[in-house]
Amino acid sequence: MQNKRCIISNLLSSYSWICISGKRKHSQGRENRTSPPNIEYGGPSPIKVAGDLRAPISDVLLVEDWRLPATYSFSMKTLFAILFAFVLPFGATLSGQPSYEGPPPSLEVVEDPAARRAAYLDRVQEVIEWRAEIVERGDATQMDLASVSANLLLGRNIEACNARVIEMMQTPGSGPFWMLPATCVAFVGRDLLSEEAQAAIRDAWRRTYQLRGDTENHFAMYYAMLYLMSELYPNEPGTEWYNGRSSEENLAESRDYLIDWMKLTTTIGQGEFNPTHYIGEYAIPMLYLMSWARDPEMRIRGQMTLDWLYAGLAANTLNGVLRGPNSRTDDNSVVERWNSLSSFFSWINFGNCPPQRGFSWGNYYALVAANYHLPEVIYRIATDRDGSFLQRDLKRSRHRWRYSDVGKAPIYKTSYITDQYAVGSYQGGMADPIQTHVWDVTWALPDPRGRHPTLFSVHPYSDSRAMQTYFNVRPDTMVKAVAAEGKPSYDVADKLVSCSPYEQVFQDLDTIVALYDIPKGTRFEQVNGFFSKDLENLTEDDSGWIFAQGGETYLAYFPFTDYRWEPHMSYQRLPSDGSGYRYERVPSGSQVLISPSRKNGTILQAAATSEFVNFEAFKTAIRSLPMEIRREPTPRVTMRSLRGKDIHFEYGSAPRVDGKAIDYSKWKLFEGPYLNAEKNSQKLEIIHGRLKRTLDFNTLSICDTVSKKPL
Repeated sequence: MQNKRCIISNLLSSYSWICISGKRKHSQGRENRTSPPNIEYGGPSPIKVAGDLRAPISDVLLVEDWRLPATYSFSMKTLFAILFAFVLPFGATLSGQPSYEGPPPSLEVVEDPAARRAAYLDRVQEVIEWRAEIVERGDATQMDLASVSANLLLGRNIEACNARVIEMMQTPGSGPFWMLPATCVAFVGRDLLSEEAQAAIRDAWRRTYQLRGDTENHFAMYYAMLYLMSELYPNEPGTEWYNGRSSEENLAESRDYLIDWMKLTTTIGQGEFNPTHYIGEYAIPMLYLMSWARDPEMRIRGQMTLDWLYAGLAANTLNGVLRGPNSRTDDNSVVERWNSLSSFFSWINFGNCPPQRGFSWGNYYALVAANYHLPEVIYRIATDRDGSFLQRDLKRSRHRWRYSDVGKAPIYKTSYITDQYAVGSYQGGMADPIQTHVWDVTWALPDPRGRHPTLFSVHPYSDSRAMQTYFNVRPDTMVKAVAAEGKPSYDVADKLVSCSPYEQVFQDLDTIVALYDIPKGTRFEQVNGFFSKDLENLTEDDSGWIFAQGGETYLAYFPFTDYRWEPHMSYQRLPSDGSGYRYERVPSGSQVLISPSRKNGTILQAAATSEFVNFEAFKTAIRSLPMEIRREPTPRVTMRSLRGKDIHFEYGSAPRVDGKAIDYSKWKLFEGPYLNAEKNSQKLEIIHGRLKRTLDFNTLSICDTVSKKPL
């Protein structure tokens, strides 16, 4: 018998919860208005707080700021360039950020829910205070919209906020990265900004055309913001909107897209899966829907999607640090695994990881973060694991517009996580043409900041035809354009961010086999292996294995062919000269193993140091493993793993383990001890110990259960 609590969304309810002075009340019969209302739809009215955010800031708003570095695709970045007017000036000194500058957070589990909530709100307070003081600190000469909203929330500098909003609305940007901040300031300022400032915001949405963008995260932001603004200004004709559609038409289109995207994500998986940065571009819009949507259906959808996202984050982090594989990442965070926006969300939700310097796009999230209550079961998955675990997930590729028999190819993702290290991969091939990271082993460190705790190999693939598959842009500009628009390594031979149609990967627990069969004439005919500056006891053994130690993890890496070492050169962004992004390359202290052979491969085996008497014992165990490698006519491996598994993997064929072929067609949406969902089910079970939360998008319900024994 279980003690069961089910929360079912009542879609027929006309009630909206309002929080006033910490007490919950409800009101009925909201009227449609063409001017900003005095009460928030779907949440408490904005409250001026001058100090402790544990007063009911639960539904205050959030605002504008640019994510740095911004990332777009091809011409979309150029078309969004006007938004740089709102960016924190480059090179500004960021100070007064204790969580970034101080010691790493404790990894101890906080058992008391009240203490957890208090610590969460303390972190929220830090972000809001930090952003509110951007001018006082000397980081900028004027407030951006994020600092405007923070000041409004805290009841400070109201007249200066009015003047700054009016000024910024004179030159609005175009696209999702402007729409989100503009929506935030519109909601946060409804009771606080002057009529003139509010009118300036409204007019910007009338006269400035908004570009939808061309990626999954662009669409999520675009439609969520258009949905909210259409609710905020109902019953207005197309002449009052940039696209010529009425409020009702914009609302219907936005709602239809958001529901369709949620259905796609909960049936066959997210396209931009496990992203190091773009998690914010999904979490923030969902938090806004949960907080501000009038329609109770959209509020519950926002909350459930946040739970869905954070359950995935919790299960894919190692002490809060997100590891691979990643559909979208960048040149820096692929090696310095901590240094991404995902770390902000681990810090704010789980308290087990330092945030990025400056909080990045997280400034927008924090201003309404008190609205969200992280379920304990998700907190436990992130911080309180019971030994090693294996998780398999189904995701999908970026949409393919041409040169493909499928629009969205399935991605089969594997993660094996222990207390000391995590190994993750997908099966190889193209997930996203520009920023995908296919596999890695990442090890735990007491403080991940500035460290490179990871090892992997990659085919540095660059190809105009591949770009044409995924982007509807002129082919003669593609390769040059992507390199010039914030992805500087795309057409560079030693790059480390890439996926390739000529790479196939198989993972069994903590063993990786990556095979490469690169056609002659391909842009770069080599395999790059990343070797961290933080590795200890790096040994090139006569057996062909390369041995090393990272933290409390022993590592064995076997390159199939001859190689050479080159210094790893990181990308350091320079101030713009007006012609776009500028970078210089500087040595990071790490190395890249360059193996210039078209028929190639990598084998990786990881193990905890506690499993062996010493490093020599580990090396002896690896050398003794039976292994046969052939490169012709196609790369092939027959071997026994350190875990006693007989693996046979040939390029172009299904891998076999102990004589049984892997059948990817039976892959579930989620399968593991913590997350479970059937493909096409729209239903996720989140489990830890005795706790289970079920998210069911079929019925729009959240169901929590507590069993007498661990599930």
